[in-house]
Amino acid sequence: LLQHLVGEQRRPRAWDPAALGGIPSPPKSEEQKMVERAMESCAFKAALACVGGFVLGGAFGVFTAGIDTNVGFDPKDPYRTPTAKEVLKDMGQRGISYAKNFAIVGAMFSCTECVVESYRGKSDWKNSVISGCITGGAIGFRAGLKAGVIGCGGFAAFSAAIDYYLR
Repeated sequence: LLQHLVGEQRRPRAWDPAALGGIPSPPKSEEQKMVERAMESCAFKAALACVGGFVLGGAFGVFTAGIDTNVGFDPKDPYRTPTAKEVLKDMGQRGISYAKNFAIVGAMFSCTECVVESYRGKSDWKNSVISGCITGGAIGFRAGLKAGVIGCGGFAAFSAAIDYYLR
């Protein structure tokens, strides 16, 4: 009996989701597996975060420029009213500036999170905290060591809060 249950005479059992109460699904083709591997790659995740950050940053930049009272303001002539063309130009410049910054931060965070997850072999809250610290530290380090440490702590705390809220 032990040879039939554990030994070499044991037959492999095919797992049928229908027998376990699940919905049966056909086996995946090679094309489907290839697309899944491509979409789960770090490069695809970083590119998607970059594009999403660009769009979100652009919208945020245009919004903040729209509510800023100094858009189109000329310090040489404070009594002159800015034209619509000047205001739209300033809004576009701020939108592009925010879009580039958000895209860089999104790509950095996504890429580091994917690398950390691949290295650790786990998908948990620690990955986002570690990658938040790396991203915030790298961004803040341009202004000095103290700013890098503060950026690391701040971005890690923000990442932990967002991860706690989303999970």
